[in-house]
Amino acid sequence: MGVESVSSVSMSDHDAIMEAKLKVIDDAHRYVEGKTALLIIDMQHGFVDEGASLEVAAARDIIPNIASLIEAFRTAGSPVVFTEFVYSDNVPCLRGDPFGIEHLESEGNPGFGSKSSNCLIGHNAGEDVESADTIAALQPRPEELIIRGHTYDKFYGTPLDLALRSQDISHLFITGITTDVCVNSTLIAATQRNYRVTAMTDGCASPWPELHEACFKIWQPKFARLKTTSEVLSEL
Repeated sequence: MGVESVSSVSMSDHDAIMEAKLKVIDDAHRYVEGKTALLIIDMQHGFVDEGASLEVAAARDIIPNIASLIEAFRTAGSPVVFTEFVYSDNVPCLRGDPFGIEHLESEGNPGFGSKSSNCLIGHNAGEDVESADTIAALQPRPEELIIRGHTYDKFYGTPLDLALRSQDISHLFITGITTDVCVNSTLIAATQRNYRVTAMTDGCASPWPELHEACFKIWQPKFARLKTTSEVLSEL
């Protein structure tokens, strides 16, 4: 389609075309028994807990929604997969220096913008506010997969893709934090691997509301189906 024909499409025509397109996307991305998994991205102490150097306060608001989804997927017998961002001195990537100085070993004055040992392997564990462990409210079961990744994209350098394909998973329902960073990177990576992705609009969070909403606008026409928790629970 040339420039002239694109410009000749009226706004009402464009809206009608988009509405029809979203209907097709919705039908193609619905929950399929035996082929769908729930992905919980980085709901860990170092990002969720009050007082953590990289605290995302909005993440605490979505815990009940994610918990409901976890329960529903477990009841349906569908896989629930957790990811946790980690940093290591042995993998000195850009995610630590310069983009995440908080992940570097603390020098005694932790906090946002300072070296805080946040999610640093070998330094924090359990309930510590800088720990990379998933929060207790969303505790993974012993048999559930936990993917620990050193980058925002949880497919990169991890067995996530192998784990999903080994179980014949083709549909992913994604939640977690942050919408604009780790969720966005993982979601885009999933679609490039031909997974059919549904993103929960009230199951993701970011410190930056404008970026949170911008991600939805980017994802909807080209990358993922958008649904609320209640819509997904009804679908299951």
